[in-house]
Amino acid sequence: MVAFEVARQRPGTELISMDSKALYRGMDIGTAAPTAAERAEIPVHLLDLVEPGEEYSVSMFQEAARLALDDVIHRTRRAVLVGGTGLHVRVVIDELEIPGQWEKVRAELEAEPETRLLYARLVELDPVAAGRMESTNRRRVMRALEVSIGSGRPFSSFGPGLESYPPSPFTQIGLRVKRAILDQRIADRYRRQLEEGFLDEVRHLADLPGGLSRSAAQALGYRELLAHLRGDCTLDQAIADAVAATCRFARRQERWFRRDPRIEWFEVADDPLAVVDEVLDRFDATATGGCR
Repeated sequence: MVAFEVARQRPGTELISMDSKALYRGMDIGTAAPTAAERAEIPVHLLDLVEPGEEYSVSMFQEAARLALDDVIHRTRRAVLVGGTGLHVRVVIDELEIPGQWEKVRAELEAEPETRLLYARLVELDPVAAGRMESTNRRRVMRALEVSIGSGRPFSSFGPGLESYPPSPFTQIGLRVKRAILDQRIADRYRRQLEEGFLDEVRHLADLPGGLSRSAAQALGYRELLAHLRGDCTLDQAIADAVAATCRFARRQERWFRRDPRIEWFEVADDPLAVVDEVLDRFDATATGGCR
């Protein structure tokens, strides 16, 4: 909403979506993707990149984002990165080196049920990486082990990691909303999405020959409605689960971005558009580069 208003008031501005799920074709309602009318008014990049049955890695997203940014700059226009998924934002603005994936190694690691044993193995292979994470964080421990074993080099050698916040050419801003208001907006949005045909959208995607990829099927709202379509729960329960999961995600997302000291925060009482003038001041003060 705010990003679109900035683009409207500053002609020559284009938006680049940082949403890791809006890049799938057909996942429009559940991701609250810009409408056709909005896209006709303001160019929005990195939407509808792949079919929902395809996997799309972070490194692929990073490359697509860089190409989009280069294109916008080449045409002497300005880009606003909007949204979305914390990791995808970081790999773009900080140009992080992303290790590859080794499925066979990951499968072998997944066969070990004891996370503490995996962590002990990581301590031996890459004590620096082990020291950067909680020993109980199975996902991060497994990823570090997968890379260390698969690549033959320590996971920590790929860079300082997400805990480092180096100087960036991007001006970053964040909008902070009180949790009670945000929770209510999340619930209201799911109700609107159902009225717009969200359940039919999920049913259509599930019926596609390729179905949904692992990543797409885990998208908030889609995951819960897929469970309903399988007969695992009622529609009311699916929506209640989706609202609860999205509220939890919003809190994690806030904590993720709050750790970044480079972000300037604006308090939003009720109407997000109330801060547009302040955001425009920051946008105008940024003569080159991007703004998120």
